[in-house]
Amino acid sequence: MKSLLSWLRREYTDTKILLRSIPATVVTLFVVSVICMNLLANKTLLQLPWIALDGGILISWLSFMCMDIITKHFGPGASNRVSVLACGINLLTCAIFFIAAAIPSNAGDYTAFDGIFGGTWFILLGSTVAFLASALLNNTLNWLIGKAFQKNPDGKLAYAMRAYVSTFIGQFFDNFLFSIIVFTIFAPVFWDGFHWTVLQCAMCALTGAGAELVMEILFSPIGYRMTQKWKQQNVGREYLEHKERSRS
Repeated sequence: MKSLLSWLRREYTDTKILLRSIPATVVTLFVVSVICMNLLANKTLLQLPWIALDGGILISWLSFMCMDIITKHFGPGASNRVSVLACGINLLTCAIFFIAAAIPSNAGDYTAFDGIFGGTWFILLGSTVAFLASALLNNTLNWLIGKAFQKNPDGKLAYAMRAYVSTFIGQFFDNFLFSIIVFTIFAPVFWDGFHWTVLQCAMCALTGAGAELVMEILFSPIGYRMTQKWKQQNVGREYLEHKERSRS
């Protein structure tokens, strides 16, 4: 028990210092993208015999790009902490949405509003589990790939390989796990038999990962310039020095 309390205190201190150190714009974009993913996942954009896509693929690339930027500059532990924070804020937001949808109103017909913002518990469950698992995988892969570029770890090639490989694998895992949980396990029970096949889930994951990789390639130069500027301006010095002291 004492060791658990000590670990929780350390995590609280690390997270508090980290949130003072990461530029607010990146944290804001990350949290908003996680919340939007949860809402957009309620809509199936495409369903064919061999593929199905939900609306979450329109924004999930932004979450992974933010994680790549944070991992590059602050390390995988920092990115994991921000991921947990984003999921916590998402759960709080969903709770507020659920309460708002549950409150009756005679001012108009809010059926559509209640249906969207009231949420579906198994979609929230699936998105939370899939995102946390894929975030851990993405951040770890990103960091390990960066370790392989010992000669020029801050170069464009190193950043590109870190971002591209970790994003594609992480996105595939996120999409596939979410689809399996929501559309093959729970949807047939609670949505009158509506479901995706495992093949559709796999193709959704593969196609989504490919589409999100393209977005990562398009926007990675922005991420690379941000990490270079952060390094030049010594952004996050308090957190980096704190972690260095913790290791010594």
